[in-house]
Amino acid sequence: MLHRHTRAVGAALAATGALLLTGLTGSAGAAPAAGSAASTAPSAAETLRTDAAPPALLGALQRDLGLDRRQAERRLVNEAEAGATAGRLRAALGADFAGAWVGGAESGTLTVATTDAADVPRIEAQGADATVVRHSLAELDAAKAAVDRAAAGRHGSPDAPVWYVDVRTNTVTVRAVRPSAARALLAAAGVDRSLTRVEASAERPRPLYDLRGGDAYYMNGSGRCSVGFPVTRGTQQGFATAGHCGRAGTSTSGYNQVAQGTFQASTFPGRDMAWVATNANWTATPYVKGAGGQNVQVAGSTQAPVGSSVCRSGSTTGWHCGTIQQLNTSVTYPEGTITGVTRTSVCAEPGDSGGSYISGSQAQGVTSGGSGNCSTGGTTYFQPLNPLLQSYGLTLKTTTGGPGDPGDPGDPGEPGGTWAAGTVYQAGATVTYGGATYRCLQGHQAQVGWEPPNAPALWQRV
Repeated sequence: MLHRHTRAVGAALAATGALLLTGLTGSAGAAPAAGSAASTAPSAAETLRTDAAPPALLGALQRDLGLDRRQAERRLVNEAEAGATAGRLRAALGADFAGAWVGGAESGTLTVATTDAADVPRIEAQGADATVVRHSLAELDAAKAAVDRAAAGRHGSPDAPVWYVDVRTNTVTVRAVRPSAARALLAAAGVDRSLTRVEASAERPRPLYDLRGGDAYYMNGSGRCSVGFPVTRGTQQGFATAGHCGRAGTSTSGYNQVAQGTFQASTFPGRDMAWVATNANWTATPYVKGAGGQNVQVAGSTQAPVGSSVCRSGSTTGWHCGTIQQLNTSVTYPEGTITGVTRTSVCAEPGDSGGSYISGSQAQGVTSGGSGNCSTGGTTYFQPLNPLLQSYGLTLKTTTGGPGDPGDPGDPGEPGGTWAAGTVYQAGATVTYGGATYRCLQGHQAQVGWEPPNAPALWQRV
């Protein structure tokens, strides 16, 4: 926390998408006929509005990742296309799927892991690199869940504060100040040692305390945190933030010390999520505060894959960028363990807690905690946004508009079904729309304009 105080493998993949800059393709079969719906469907980069990246975001990527402007622009496009390709392959490989990640300065390489060598041609046909591993992602997730349970049952230790599913090494990795503490935790969890890896680390994460994402706010007139993302719940406006910043009933004032709102719900530890309802003086906007105070547009909340670039806005250190290192991470703070966070290479300092993480124009989560600082570098963790929105029934404020309340179908202009704007969908979820069934490829909150037939980067017809 950073808080400043005063199967079916043989299933056909959808014929969607334009060619990725590095050759990734959205089709496993013949190209669609000219003029067909598939040939005119938007690419993943178009759906996720990578073109909306402002100079401030591109500049921060250049500074923090050592890129030039053209590389930064290509990286955002490649990451969007890679996420869609990985989603299609995950659906096709089923139980064999063992994770995916991007690599290279421009995220030009997508690697997809599988437990079955017979899947390799299918992966490579999509323009991705294939690697055959021992354990599926489902096995790794189950092993990590066992470690979570052991930590919650008093077997956790501040000397083994971080563990996560690492798809690159095909293990559940525990980072420990004392390796013996990690071994004790794994023994208590009872997981197969072939599934795990212990990594020595001096890291001791802590909270980062200290209605535009990244702006400061104050709790009960003292501690300071940062706004995550402006949201709505029906007609009520507010913002998402970190749970450790305040409990339900805690009052807040804005960056200008003007009365602002009240925490409506908060979860910490376990998760690190909360939301604040604001008074009539504050209006939710679809922006995050970027470098130099410039507005960075928020166009959705599609989850970025491992290896993707991500930038953070906070009221102490401003705008910094890095990469997503691992999803499904657990971290132990002095106050307890939280699960389901994402580990990044972005730095942060006290007061940045609650602030925004964004990849391109896609909201990712709110700052939870970390170690290190922005002078010497560090590691941070964020609470993913989609579970927060789902838990509290909130709708993210975006530049593309959208429904005023989760579950409101808006005005999609097409026959209905079970798909609904404002609903948070996880990869693998199925919906009906216009008489057809679709499978979700990437986790996101649905919005008008992202109806399944219009968003092949997010949905596959089955």
